Amino acid sequence: MERNSDLTAAVFSGFIDLASEKLGGKVLLANDDFFAEKENLIKPGRGVWIADKYTERGKWMDGWETRRKRVPGYDWCILKLGTTGVIEGVDIDTNNFLGNHPPYASIDAIYLEKDLPNDKLQEADWTEILPKSPLKQGSQNIFGIPNTNRWTHIRLNIYPDGGVARLKVYGTV
Repeated sequence: MERNSDLTAAVFSGFIDLASEKLGGKVLLANDDFFAEKENLIKPGRGVWIADKYTERGKWMDGWETRRKRVPGYDWCILKLGTTGVIEGVDIDTNNFLGNHPPYASIDAIYLEKDLPNDKLQEADWTEILPKSPLKQGSQNIFGIPNTNRWTHIRLNIYPDGGVARLKVYGTV
């Protein structure tokens, strides 16, 4: 299969979602999840919209949403894949995030023989598998991954901040 960033979700229909909660994927760590919990990233489906639902922090959103950046930098979230695998592509889905989606994202990956404590993960030797790429609001943002290494963890980086409904990591075990 030729890999490029112009693929549609149908291209990955024969692959499994390596980050799926059902497969044992876990969201381990994020630098911020003030508005919406990081664990929502690996829930099934595309995320839902409930018009009149609010929390003590504002509008309830079905996804991972960070606060507006007031300092230089970007937000990130680290996930442990449900199983070690080769990543063929990703879907960074910004469904229902309209105006508060991150304009850009990148993904790093790592293969670990043994789990590291969460406070050591950010310092690990990550490999960029998706360079900083533009995201569309309220859309499935599909990207092919040209790296054929096996990975156990990924780090989703969003620039500078915002909301992502779901992250699907398509690949083979």
